[in-house]
Amino acid sequence: MTFPRSRFSFRVAPKFLPTCGHRLPLPLLALLVLGLNLGRAVPARSGGLASENKQEKPYALIFGTVWGPGNRPLYGVRVKIRRGGEKKARWELSSDHNGEFAQRVPAGKMDYVVWADLKGYKARDGRKLQVGPEVTVHIENDERADIGLHLTE
Repeated sequence: MTFPRSRFSFRVAPKFLPTCGHRLPLPLLALLVLGLNLGRAVPARSGGLASENKQEKPYALIFGTVWGPGNRPLYGVRVKIRRGGEKKARWELSSDHNGEFAQRVPAGKMDYVVWADLKGYKARDGRKLQVGPEVTVHIENDERADIGLHLTE
């Protein structure tokens, strides 16, 4: 099967425009190069998004591990944290697969009370666990405090 010859030329540039070695018209090539470099030439604005303008407040980190009988880390234990002078928990979180938890708290001089809440918790082996004592954490500034919560049978 043969195709009829097209009367159109495959040349990109008309004969009256100056071309470079790749047969693109020079004005088109100049626009292409300018367009590619335009993104680099414009400086970024300093007042971008509202979230960029917010300064992050300093914080302290309470990091801990929930330990079970036999000193094995426990997964899925609910951990509660309250400020020293309060009665109700301000933060609630769960321990991860390594038994670890972490909570940011405001930096500054403050005492925090941390405890494990076993309401609704079922141990994998069916043993009944008892909550250990509450742990008091004293924070002075923007620091990290490491604690351990130990549960017994």
